[in-house]
Amino acid sequence: MAHHYTAETIWRRGEQPFTDDRYSREHILRFDGGLEVPGSSSPHMVPLPFSVEAAVDPEEAFVSALSSCHMLWFLSIAAKRGYRVDSYHDQAVGLMQRNANKKMAMTQVTLRPEVVFSGDSVPAPAIILEMHHKAHDECFIANSVKTEVLVEPRFS
Repeated sequence: MAHHYTAETIWRRGEQPFTDDRYSREHILRFDGGLEVPGSSSPHMVPLPFSVEAAVDPEEAFVSALSSCHMLWFLSIAAKRGYRVDSYHDQAVGLMQRNANKKMAMTQVTLRPEVVFSGDSVPAPAIILEMHHKAHDECFIANSVKTEVLVEPRFS
């Protein structure tokens, strides 16, 4: 069964000359539910003021998509097993560097989720690790990329 997912990326030149390469990379990312998020190039790649530090850059969005997908699978697995999750906090990090073909690429994303459980049945750390492994195996986004995705759960 195939599904289509849509997003719009909208940029306008306005009064900027553009051909001098001194134009704003600020744009809008619009999603199918109508949500609009400010987008920009990363200030690491295009210096300020031509990037917008407060906006979401493609690299951050990539890391966030992997993190979000993993979390959604983890929550689903925990719920089906009867574990009550109170909170989930991932501090994901993406590593941009040259790949084997000498091209800049997001070569590794490390997910570092910390999950808090409550109730009568709290899973042991080994079970939590196994649920993270299963979530990673099922994550649509992780299954769609060449980037190495590491999962390093954090325990309080």
